Amino acid sequence: MIRCAKCRMPLKPEMFNTPDLTPCPSCGIFTRVDIFPSLFREPDIGAFGETLLIDKEASCFYHPQKKAVLPCSSCGRFLCALCDLELYGSHLCPSCLEIGKKKRKIKNLENHRTLYDSIALYTAVLPMLLWFISFITAPVVIFMTIRYWKVPTSIIPRTKVRFIAAFIIAGLQIAGWSAFLYIVIMR
Repeated sequence: MIRCAKCRMPLKPEMFNTPDLTPCPSCGIFTRVDIFPSLFREPDIGAFGETLLIDKEASCFYHPQKKAVLPCSSCGRFLCALCDLELYGSHLCPSCLEIGKKKRKIKNLENHRTLYDSIALYTAVLPMLLWFISFITAPVVIFMTIRYWKVPTSIIPRTKVRFIAAFIIAGLQIAGWSAFLYIVIMR
């Protein structure tokens, strides 16, 4: 939707591509809106990067010799059929897809998750070899289990067994330290 630069109200289509300045229906500021036809064109799935036919047609941002089919849903760059990457109903350019992948802005494109349940279990089991660090790691495991309980565990669904096991082991370690301190203090 094209909006007025001053009042941000939607502009009527009859205001587009006129040779003269036209007033905004809301604020009255004179404006001129030039729209490339590909902005409102439905994507042509069968097209494969047609060459430009008319000088007034928009060209692809990445391939200036190719006719633009539609704009990128994220940045607005015009794209040819070769550059259009459709993802769950939105059309993205290659750079927006890459940025979304790197910054994890595209939720449906997620390909890795931190496995907090495995980290909690390893943090609970590893101190059994070095018993003296369990004084620190057991509370950390309890915190991780509670904090990350509802976080998605993996792209492939997993059970909460690791969290439960880590919580039980950490609880036993805390109970052991409590009993040890009680015995030392009561002597």
